[in-house]
Parts: sequence; C-alpha cells; structure tokens
Amino acid sequence: MLEVFEVGPCRDAYQMGLLIGQRFANRIRSRLATDLILQQQLLPFAQTPESHSIIKTLSETNQRKFPRYWDELLGTAEGSGMPVLDIISINFRKEILPFLPKAAMNSSAGGTSEDCSDVLVVSDSMAIAAHNDDANIAIVGHNYLIRGSLSNGLSFTAYTYAGELPSCAFGFNNHGLAFTLNSVPPSEEEIVAAGVGRNFISRDLLEATNIDDASSRIHSAEASVGHSYNLIDIKTRRILNVETASKNRVSVHEIGATPFFHANMYLHLQVQQVHDENSISRQKRAAQLPKQSKDDFLLLLGDSEDAKYPIYMTGSTLYTLCTEVLDLDKQALSVIEGNLKKGEISHVFSISLKESKMLQ
Repeated sequence: MLEVFEVGPCRDAYQMGLLIGQRFANRIRSRLATDLILQQQLLPFAQTPESHSIIKTLSETNQRKFPRYWDELLGTAEGSGMPVLDIISINFRKEILPFLPKAAMNSSAGGTSEDCSDVLVVSDSMAIAAHNDDANIAIVGHNYLIRGSLSNGLSFTAYTYAGELPSCAFGFNNHGLAFTLNSVPPSEEEIVAAGVGRNFISRDLLEATNIDDASSRIHSAEASVGHSYNLIDIKTRRILNVETASKNRVSVHEIGATPFFHANMYLHLQVQQVHDENSISRQKRAAQLPKQSKDDFLLLLGDSEDAKYPIYMTGSTLYTLCTEVLDLDKQALSVIEGNLKKGEISHVFSISLKESKMLQ
C-alpha cells in the first residue's frame, strides 16, 4: 500500500527535505538506479560541456525564484545520500531533455512522457475531478504520499515521485485548494532554456490559498516548458483547466456541466506542439464513452479497449500508478491502486475547509 509520511512543522525547508530524504532513502536510491532516462540520457548529458550552462542557469533561476523549495530539494538529496546532480536532474528532466542532442535520445530508455488522463465536471448534480496518474514504468513502486505541515498553519498532502519535490502529480491543502496535472508536448521552438521548472511551480501550488491565488502563481511563473493544470477549489465549487507555455502564455477554461476530458495535448492554448498519437487516441476513445455519472468516469479511466493506446495503462513503458477521485460536494479525495474496475481504495482524505485528514 502507498506509504504516507507526516512531516513538519520543521525548523526550515531544508529540514523538511532532509526528513523526507531520510525516510525514503532506499526508495529514492532504487528509483535513481533503475531510471533509464536518468542513467542513459540525463546524467551522460550532464557530463558534457554543452550541459553546464543549461543546468547552472536552471538552478540559479529556480533558486532565486523559490529559495525555500530549492533548500527542500537540497535537503532531500542530503537525506537520501544521493548526489545533488542526480536530484536536480530528475526534478528538471522536462526542462533538460529538449536540449539533448538527438543522438543521445536512447530509445531503450523507454520514452519520457507522463501520459496522465483527467475527466472533470461541475454540474448541478455533481462536481468531480478524476485523474489517472501515468508515468514511466521506472516510477512503479517509487512513490509516496507526503503530508506536510508548515509553521504558518498551512498543511498539504501530495502524491510524490521518489526524489522529486511534492508534487508532479496531484495534491491538496487545508485551504480547500487541490490540483491535478497533465503534461503537454510543446515543440522545441516553444521551449525556453533556463526558465522555472514545472516541479517548482506545482510545489508552489501546494501553498495557494484559493483558486485565484493558484492561477496567479501559474501566470507569474515564467515557465521553461508547457503544462496543463487542473485547479480545484472546494470553497467555491469551481474547477479550472489552465494550459501554459513559455513566455507567460496561458489559457483558462472553466469546467461546467459538459464533462471535460484532458489527455496530453493542448486543447485550447494555441501552441505549436508535438503530434502525440497516444494522447489523440485516448481523447477519441473518451469521446465515445458515456460520462453521465461518477461511475461512468471511473469506467472511462479504467478503459483498456484500445490495446495499443489504452486509457488505463499497464504496458512495458507507461504505467498507470494510481487513480485519484475528488468529489467536491463530499469534500473527499480517494486514491485507488489498480484498475478502477477491480482496484482497491488505498486512502480516503477529507478536504474540509477547516482541516484535511486521512479517513482511510
């Protein structure tokens, strides 16, 4: 079962990262040792002269923008006993990979995408955000839930990949603000070197006080690469899909009574993007399936009818790690491990406006 670690309040951000790194040291080391993208692409590139200015500027930009989160990252490296360069590389993988020489993109590493799927709705009868968290198979068994408490009274819960900042997947806090994430594939000319990293932006969202604050944090982030954010506000019963690209380009779509499915291509922000057959196939399949009830949503996210590009993935490269279902009206978030058609709920969290607590 997915492990939950409660940490904080801590003396500072470095100590929080240190404690997380110590608690999950074995898991972090195992992930880094078996992550072929890190071992065959990122680390060899980091030894070349071409990489030095990219990594240096990325580090300086993010440390300057988010000094606390940078200290948290350094603490995680220290606590796990892993080189800082390894921890930096996995946290900035999406920002570094576009600059690797084509010859360095080793196909045996199994691809770089994190092909998540979301289905969202806000109607008179229901308000649901359901999310498949899909990742490279190297992440299987290398994840955990962090329940962090800060000295200012804020607390958050974040699904975390081993060695990375919380969270590149989904999370929520005790202000009733939650989010899920979908990667998107901007083309190379759309990517800006040495901007702010996606992991740092999503770590910052864990401290947002409401949906407007979260949106503002995304708008001001000056991201290096694009991303899709699903912002969920329990207090106002709202869900926003926010698509972003470099140079502070942002498009916002408010979710309403028509169910909204998002895979891993831009749907409303006009950006040059890479053709992703996997995402296109999932988008088409979702359009064919019923979406009238919460049960329909679960069946949709558990669908594997398309053997080549299933919505629920169990392949040799991409794998559905878990499914998260957030019911805004019940103020509850469930984490399901295994296919929703027969999987078990591993954790249920209450997301009240006063406190967030684990119910199961």
